[in-house]
Formats: sequence, C-alpha cells, structure tokens
Amino acid sequence: MKKKTFLVTLFLFIVFINSSMLIVSFITLRERLAAEREKVLAEHYVISSGLIKDMQAVDNRGGDVEASMDELMRTYARYSQNRDNELAVSCDGKWIWWAGETAPTENPGSLAGQANQSGRMVFVRSKPSWKLCVYGRFPAPFQAYGFWYCTGLSDTLKGWREMKNMLFGVSAAVTFVLALFLVKFLDILFKPLREISVASRVIAEGDYHARLQVSGKDEIAVMADHFNRMAEQVESHIKLLQETADKKQQFIDNFAHELRTPLTAIFGYAEYLQKAPASEEERLECTQFIMSQCTRLQNMAYQLLDLASLREIEMQLCPVEELFRRVCEIMRVKAEKSGIGLTYVCHGECAAGDMELLITVFSNLIDNALKASSAGSAVRLEAKKAGEQVMLEVKDQGIGMTAEQIAHIKEAFYRVDRSRSRAAGGAGLGLSICEKIVQLHGGSLEFISKSGEGTTARIFLPCEKEEEAEFRT
Repeated sequence: MKKKTFLVTLFLFIVFINSSMLIVSFITLRERLAAEREKVLAEHYVISSGLIKDMQAVDNRGGDVEASMDELMRTYARYSQNRDNELAVSCDGKWIWWAGETAPTENPGSLAGQANQSGRMVFVRSKPSWKLCVYGRFPAPFQAYGFWYCTGLSDTLKGWREMKNMLFGVSAAVTFVLALFLVKFLDILFKPLREISVASRVIAEGDYHARLQVSGKDEIAVMADHFNRMAEQVESHIKLLQETADKKQQFIDNFAHELRTPLTAIFGYAEYLQKAPASEEERLECTQFIMSQCTRLQNMAYQLLDLASLREIEMQLCPVEELFRRVCEIMRVKAEKSGIGLTYVCHGECAAGDMELLITVFSNLIDNALKASSAGSAVRLEAKKAGEQVMLEVKDQGIGMTAEQIAHIKEAFYRVDRSRSRAAGGAGLGLSICEKIVQLHGGSLEFISKSGEGTTARIFLPCEKEEEAEFRT
C-alpha cells in the first residue's frame, strides 16, 4: 500500500510539474516570438519607408529605379551585414536585388498575393535555418515592387532552449526533493497502520493484550481508539468463552464424579449380593442401599432436566405474603424436625413472576439454610423495598461460608459440605436451578456470609408495593 501510494503520488506530481514547465516554456516562446515579430515589423517598416523615399527621389530626377536599386540598398545592406538578416527587393514577381550570394527561395509573386490588407506578410521559415520573414508591397506608384526582410531566430530559440532546460532541471530537482519528502511523509502517515497491522497479527496469534497508542484527534487517532475498543471486546469475549469452557469442563468433571460415587456403590453391593453368601437381613440392607443410590441418580436426572428445560416463564403478579406463607407451609415439618424456627416478615410487596417457580427457589434456599443450621436457631424470610425492586431475603444462623465458597456456591454439583450434602441426598444442582429461575424473572441472586456467622441469601425482583403487614409461623 505504501509503495503504491508513493509511486502513484510521485507519478502524478511528475506529470503535473513537467506539464506546467512545458506550458510555461511554450508561453515564454510565444511571447518571445511575438516580441521578435514586432521588432521585425518595425525594422521592415523603417527600411521600406526609407527605400520608398529614395525611390521617389530617383524617380523625380528621371532616373531608372530598378537600375539604381543596388546603390539604393547599399546603405541598408551594410546595416545588416554583421547580422543574421536577409534583404531582398522584387519587381513584377521577380527578385531584382538581394543581399548575399543567393536570392530567397520564395516566389515574390506568391508572397504578394498572400499579403494582408496592410500589404505585408509575416511567417517563420525553418530551412535552411529558423528565421522570421516579412514581405511587404510598396504603395503606388511603386506597387510593382516589394521588400523582403528576414531576421534569424537562432538566438531567440537558443535562449528559449536554455530556459526550458533550466525549468526541467529545476523540475527534476524538485521531484527528487519531493520523493525524499514523500518517503518520510508516507512513513509517518503509514506508521499507525503498521502498528495496527502488528497489533492485529499479535492478536491473531493469541495475545489479546496488544493495544495502540492514541494521540491527537484525527481520523487515525479515532481508528486507533476504535481498534483498542475492539481488542478489549475481543479480549473480554475470549475470557468469557474461556470461563464458560472452564465451567462446562468443571460441570462435566463434577457430573462424572457425582455419577461415579453412586455407581461404584451400586456395583459394589450388587457384586456382593452376587458372589458372597449373605443373610436375608444383609440382602435387604444391600437392596435398600442400592435403591437409595438409584433414587439419588433419579433425582439428579430430574434436576438436570429442570435445569435444561428452563427457557421462558409467564410473568404474573405474585404477592410476597402468599409466596412466604406457602413456602413456610411446605418447609414447616422439616424445620420442626430439625428444631429450627421458621419466620417471615412481609411489608405488602408484590413480585412479578411465576409463583410456582419462586416457591421452588425459596424451598431450595430454606432447605439449604436448615441443613446449615443447628437445633435451636432460626431461619427468617423478609421482604424489603430496594428502589424499583423488591429484595427478598432468607437469613439463617448456621455455619456460614468463606468468600471462596461463596464464589463457587452457584456452580452445578458444588457443595460447601460434601459429606453433609451426600448424606442428605443432594446433588448440588439446587442453587444452579435457583439462579436460572431468578434470571428468567429479570432478577439477581446473591449471598452474604461469613464463616460461623450465618448466611443471607438475597433475591432482587421487580416489585409493586401494597399494604404493610407482618406474618409469622
């Protein structure tokens, strides 16, 4: 690109400057020829006027004008002797006198016929050398006579050629200087493009940290700024894709691990029943364990189906009071068995969403809270206004979580306490399903916790405030 731009620009400049020099030189030549023409006409007029007076004087004395022509022209011949001039006189279409060894090659009769209204004809003759020629007819009573005058153009043409050569020499020097300047200018101009090319190659090779320096406010600076933004977007998308791929790989690893544990147990007990002599009680115990592991696999399959099938929901107005009441009714028996109090506080808000799916979310959150809490503690549900949203909280007084655990808690198959979750039959998919349901509602799910200080799960949903009331179970 740079080479093509250099060659095209240089070619156009050469054409332009040489055409300009050529036009200037031809204009100069035309002006010089015009000045030489005026000079020749003036000299022709002076000589012809003097010659006519001399011819009148001879005619008045009764002399022969044609015979006296050599004497009459002697003075004018001496005038032009040291100059590159030609003098000749014609009479009745014939040259009767000329300075030099030979007469003019032109036909005086033809010249007289071509003369203009003033009786004179001016033209340029190229052979045997360049000369500017004037032929003029005399007025009556000497209309049969004509005067021929030529002056050489060698000095004029020589000066013009020298000037033309000088112009083209200047043109060549200017072209050379321009070529040097153009190389430097294009190097500066294309530097950002080279940097963009290098940065693009670096990014194409997998290094997404390449950026361009932005200076100024011209189009190149704008392009560099847009390139940097594009690189940032590419880098962020690559990171997102990498994180997504890592999560998928982690999901597969966790899923394989979750499958391996019950399958290993099922295979072990089945092999024991097949090969080892066992009592009826042992057989019953083995079959119960196999059924429990199969139930666990079945629950895992159902939860995976729920996670995969959640696509869209039908939004309806869900009173938070009714939501909390129904969830507490569902979870009351489990809470009482664990010796944990379950309360809720509502201020009359209404959330937009699917009531049954929201019940699933809060059932999971309360179930996790009950698992993390000890007997004698309490789990509290509360609704608060948070700007244009309603904030629904589930607070427990359980074992809490560390920051690292909070960062991974919503990942599929992740467990804070693996032994406790497996003992309770959980697959680690509950919070993943909860988060997806909340996202379908246009809300967000977050956890606030410290180890040993309990956990607060917060859900933000669009709301509409109604009456304030408090309910407990």
